[in-house]
Amino acid sequence: MPLNGLDGPSGADPLPALFPVPDTAPPDVVTRSTRGAAAAVRAEEPEEAGRQLVFFGAETADPSVADLAGLLAGPAEVVRMGGTARLSVVVDAAWRVHVLVSELGQRGLSATWEPTDDERHAVRTSYTRTLKPLAVAWLDGVAKRPPAGFHLTGRRLRLWLAAAGVAEPPGFLLRLGAADHHCWEPVGRALAAVGLAGDLVGPDAGGPAYRITGRRRLRRLAELVGDRPAAAPPPSWP
Repeated sequence: MPLNGLDGPSGADPLPALFPVPDTAPPDVVTRSTRGAAAAVRAEEPEEAGRQLVFFGAETADPSVADLAGLLAGPAEVVRMGGTARLSVVVDAAWRVHVLVSELGQRGLSATWEPTDDERHAVRTSYTRTLKPLAVAWLDGVAKRPPAGFHLTGRRLRLWLAAAGVAEPPGFLLRLGAADHHCWEPVGRALAAVGLAGDLVGPDAGGPAYRITGRRRLRRLAELVGDRPAAAPPPSWP
């Protein structure tokens, strides 16, 4: 049956009435389940280095479950249950739900979403063995920590930006997990290693987040994350 005048993708179940598509959602369909380090780079590095970094962009490799490390660099959480794990992230806009459910589906992961009490949206995967290696790598007990050798790629950055990137002219914010203090520094080093050295914005100043500024860095961010998803409003993507 159509939901709010929209039919789901062929073979997919529509969202139940309990979780209607948010009013702000674009006319794409969000289905309840979709299958499917280095030293910091200085601000003025050579133009040739910037061009070379495009080879690590989001469109240079096939989607992989390992890309979800980009979500964990931001505010996402992962929990284990027996031999399985589940990833979840709370986002502030309906378009992010559309993009993340689609991206998770491209990696063979089913995803659900529901509204939160603070008028945001919680997106989560099912518990699956597929995510256990990611959880093992990132969890120290119940605390989230980047594994040794953590690095960012275009696809990881694309997922992070889709979940928690915010345009803040003349720059761009990449939001972090509020309680993930042990992640902030290594994530900052990983950003610098791909030419996106940013300023850490603390919770008292509207963070935690890394602020990316400068024409060259913003151009590099745009090159790495690839084209804007159809569901994302133009101002929301670099």
